[in-house]
Amino acid sequence: MNPSIRQLDAFVAVAQSRSLAEASERIHLSQPAISIALRKLEETVGGALFSRSTRQLTLTPEGEAFLPVAIRLLHDWTDAFEDLDELFSKKRGKVSVAALPTLAAGLLPDVIAAFHDRYPRINFALHDVLAEQVNMMVREGRADLGLSVPPFESEDLAFEPVLEDRYVAVCPLGHPLLERPEVTWHQLAGHPFIGINRLSSSRQDIDRIMAEVGEPLDIICDASQIATVGRMVAAGVGISVLPKLSFRQIAGHGIDYRPLVSPDVSRPLGIVQRRRHALSTAAAALREMIIDAARVKDA
Repeated sequence: MNPSIRQLDAFVAVAQSRSLAEASERIHLSQPAISIALRKLEETVGGALFSRSTRQLTLTPEGEAFLPVAIRLLHDWTDAFEDLDELFSKKRGKVSVAALPTLAAGLLPDVIAAFHDRYPRINFALHDVLAEQVNMMVREGRADLGLSVPPFESEDLAFEPVLEDRYVAVCPLGHPLLERPEVTWHQLAGHPFIGINRLSSSRQDIDRIMAEVGEPLDIICDASQIATVGRMVAAGVGISVLPKLSFRQIAGHGIDYRPLVSPDVSRPLGIVQRRRHALSTAAAALREMIIDAARVKDA
């Protein structure tokens, strides 16, 4: 049987005060209760911790050796619960999120700012990566949450849709496609085109849709970063297709966009989590803030 915290508390109080009366006032426990706690502790450890031959309680050699250990155990116990309280009250901790670049730049900045303002002592790590990397980081526990497209054939991952994005044609100012309120996917053919990363979920959607409409793209080059695509479009190298949510990253660079229709393709985006794994209190709070922000943006 292990000693209880009450027994350790009584032992340390008596050892430091050498008086049952003073110990009783110190730990708010009656003297009979303290005596019972000490007796049970001595029964547990197998020997006397106090010498009771005089009016004043004195420690035996074994009691002297045990005193610093008992103090350390009480401090560890107190620290452990203080740490746990801070985690539950979100006074400190850490949260890691893996997100598609579109969401990292188009949705999360305002969320992170509000989260940091509300919970300033919680460390935040953001990884803007491709969809497969989002899934991997969540699966391996390197990210508490993922923000991405629905995982493909991933039974260990759960997906909660929170936002619908759509694709837009991005063109330099003055381009003839901007004279239209909407652009069809078919109308992209014949214009020099700047492609986005071939491994990205967006590029895979674009290639699939163009194959369905039966028109090849005149791809001049591919770029890995959305900002690079925006600058190349602004320079007149070609047009491009990007998720509407990502346009925030490149707006104001001599470009504009038009919605893409025929087909009108929606792109579900949401939160990726490990199944059967509870979120920390901090991660759960962030998840709710993401959902609220996504509802506002979707509206």
